Amino acid sequence: MKIILLGYMGSGKSTVGKVVAQLSATRFIDLDDYIGTREGMSVPEIFSNKGELYFRKKELEYLKEVLAMDGNVVLATGGGTPCYGNNVVAMLSATKNVFYLKHGLPQLVERLKTEKEQRPLIKNVPDAELMEFIGKHLFERSFFYNQAPHKIACKAKTPEHLAQEILEKSV
Repeated sequence: MKIILLGYMGSGKSTVGKVVAQLSATRFIDLDDYIGTREGMSVPEIFSNKGELYFRKKELEYLKEVLAMDGNVVLATGGGTPCYGNNVVAMLSATKNVFYLKHGLPQLVERLKTEKEQRPLIKNVPDAELMEFIGKHLFERSFFYNQAPHKIACKAKTPEHLAQEILEKSV
């Protein structure tokens, strides 16, 4: 069984994914970490040294690689993963267990304010403009996120609660 988590950056895909994997005794893969290992540099370094276009091409290549793996896996995608190329189609073709971890805009801004340095897309966005930037970005990406068969409202839920909800809905 494959379980894929998608959603905006800072939505908890990696944190929740690790709990889902632990509870189900399944392998966990964070796609950004996988890409970083394969490329020999972190995602921010790839963005900085080779650009977003290079990163997005590699992202599709490594996504397909992970989806083709034998055995069970819990995959936490990057926030932009479903929005480029045929990535969302590849995910939906691989499994019906695709979950959108959905947060409200104020929640995302609050979560991301302290993580800007590690987030290439918002690193240089002034705090005063963060709400507007994330809101616009989230609006653009919501079409792709909402293609997930399962939407999980995350407000006020612990990673453990979310993981249990995901496992209960997985087929």
